[in-house]
Amino acid sequence: MARCESGRHGRREVDRRRKAGAGPKYELVFIDRLLVTPGHLRTGLTHKALGVLYKVGSSTIERAIREVHPLSADRGFAVPDRPGIRLRTLEDLFADAAAEDVTMRIDGKETQVRRPRAGRPGRRAFVSGKRRQNTVKITTISDGRGRTLWSGAQRPGRMHDQTSVRTEGIAEQFHQHPGVRAEVDHGYRGLASESLDQVSAPPKTEGHEGGLRTTGRSPSGTAGVR
Repeated sequence: MARCESGRHGRREVDRRRKAGAGPKYELVFIDRLLVTPGHLRTGLTHKALGVLYKVGSSTIERAIREVHPLSADRGFAVPDRPGIRLRTLEDLFADAAAEDVTMRIDGKETQVRRPRAGRPGRRAFVSGKRRQNTVKITTISDGRGRTLWSGAQRPGRMHDQTSVRTEGIAEQFHQHPGVRAEVDHGYRGLASESLDQVSAPPKTEGHEGGLRTTGRSPSGTAGVR
């Protein structure tokens, strides 16, 4: 609550006028707010779907995740089978992967969110070209067994995965740790081209777009697969 109040004070730039405790009340108790956050991060369920499970509105779910997620991120990510070790930054992650010879998997998880307020700068940046919805993307890195090692760098849904790896510093970390290897999907093919010996991506095939094959008409007029 102290962290949330500090954020509100920074946005207002003045002292609060209402007494402490005023304003909208929580519809979820703290335990539920704590549980819904990892549920969203690990399963990718939308705020609306989680709202149905908890019988609240999607805005309530969004508020809970927005408040609780930074708390868990500050503690870092636990390393599987190695209690007491936590990865808090990309530098920690790549250093650990180099020391333990871990092959990472990198992907961007896209989640639908409420449409940003009218007049907000960069509002259109949240419209995902792939899903045709207002979304945010979070870069997630796991080990070969799919266990999460790092997740962060939230960005608007329109931003391409390849752009994110440059702005988040992931590409630079590969240059600094030449022994680290990773597997990626088609969205990160540019990263694989830059680091041929470190990053592997699926081969580019004719008619492949965004990881899905498209159908169309063959020259003879019959339906076919490109």
